[in-house]
Amino acid sequence: MNILVTGASRGIGAATFELLKSKGHDVVGHSTKGSADLIAGDLTDPEAPREIWSKALDRLGGRIDALVNNAGVYEAVDAAASDEEWQAQWARTLTINLQAPADLSRLAVAHFLENGGGRIVNVASRAGWRGDSPRHWHYAASKSAIIGMTKTIARAYAADGILAFAVAPGFTVSEMTEEYLQGRGGAAIVADIPLGRVASTDEVAEVIRWLATEAPESSTGSTIDVNGASYVR
Repeated sequence: MNILVTGASRGIGAATFELLKSKGHDVVGHSTKGSADLIAGDLTDPEAPREIWSKALDRLGGRIDALVNNAGVYEAVDAAASDEEWQAQWARTLTINLQAPADLSRLAVAHFLENGGGRIVNVASRAGWRGDSPRHWHYAASKSAIIGMTKTIARAYAADGILAFAVAPGFTVSEMTEEYLQGRGGAAIVADIPLGRVASTDEVAEVIRWLATEAPESSTGSTIDVNGASYVR
């Protein structure tokens, strides 16, 4: 399969990128600054999603079979911050975590409609179900919206062979969460996880791989939790 993975330079995205390649798929990755292997694109730029999609199409010979919307930010803002800081952080988080995946998904749907179908996997979060810390309203809101968007795409286009899934990790050992885990105290976080540990990026990557390449069609619209039973529904 030909697959585009955003946010592939670190954490869950990097693990997913490497796993898909190891399974023989043709994979194009993206990161903000890019590299010899990754397409560059700053997702705060409204033109970036289309540019990333076009470059990925070129690298993959004009066909993409699956899109993995993994890129995201997890940045705190205090409710007591200034209006300017509060609104700027909300705008940045929603642009990267929600608007850019929506723009890429829109391009993917149009492409899939012309090419007999395809798959979209959106990386959400446990926060999308149960909320997050008092400094992460915006993050939780963006991930709830991603889940809602995934369901909508699944319902709208299943008859066209377009499948949409989401993955909702809890705390995961990655660059994005390492500082936060240390700041709140790892012991307290682990105590809230019945499994007794946070998830690994490899575990989340395996779920993404399965959804992007093998999950049964009838499972479209579903969200798979990877949180060690710290939130069950």
